[in-house]
Amino acid sequence: MQIKKKLLKNFIIQNILGFITSTYIYLVKFTSSIQYENQSIPEEYWKKDKPFILAFWHSQLMMVGFSWKIKKGVNILASGHTDGRFGAIVGKYFNLNNVPTSNRNKSISLRPIFKLLNDKNYIGITPDGPRGPKEVVSDGIIKIAKTSKTPIIPIGFWSSKNFKLGSWDSFLITLPFSKCSFVWNEPIKIPYDIEDNKIQYYQKLLEKKINQSVRKAQINCQ
Repeated sequence: MQIKKKLLKNFIIQNILGFITSTYIYLVKFTSSIQYENQSIPEEYWKKDKPFILAFWHSQLMMVGFSWKIKKGVNILASGHTDGRFGAIVGKYFNLNNVPTSNRNKSISLRPIFKLLNDKNYIGITPDGPRGPKEVVSDGIIKIAKTSKTPIIPIGFWSSKNFKLGSWDSFLITLPFSKCSFVWNEPIKIPYDIEDNKIQYYQKLLEKKINQSVRKAQINCQ
């Protein structure tokens, strides 16, 4: 087990696995049909070069790069541990830039996030990541949106052929020759002057909207 962990942390091994993983994901894309619902919602922001925070469950990371329809990439928040570094390697093949928010000492810095948003860049956050609980929105994304005055746009994904890993998030692996669906939802704008005790309301609202999008994507794949 220790040897396996050391191998997975090896830079060369990670890059080889990252290439294999990205090749598989592209295979899924090119053999599958992908439907987009409510894409006019993000297009309003893309056309005006207005930033927003993309919100989706951690389990749906595999295909999320194909939801993005502009050259300007989306910056995905990630931890500095092994999973985050591997995600950065895979993400570079899909116009996804990983932004580490913590290091090995587990200290967290939000400065890079606010700088990116201030420079009109897009941020992607898995509000139940990086360690869960699964499909429960943490208060971090709400506080970031509140402080930066940036709207959150939820998205959900599903595929007709898939299986789930035995990981904490039940990570979704889409199989080739699938029918896939992305469903965007209405933006959530967090008032700058809300009190901390009102943040939980927006956590539940975001949770509800992501789940609505996932359910609609499931229906679309039937």
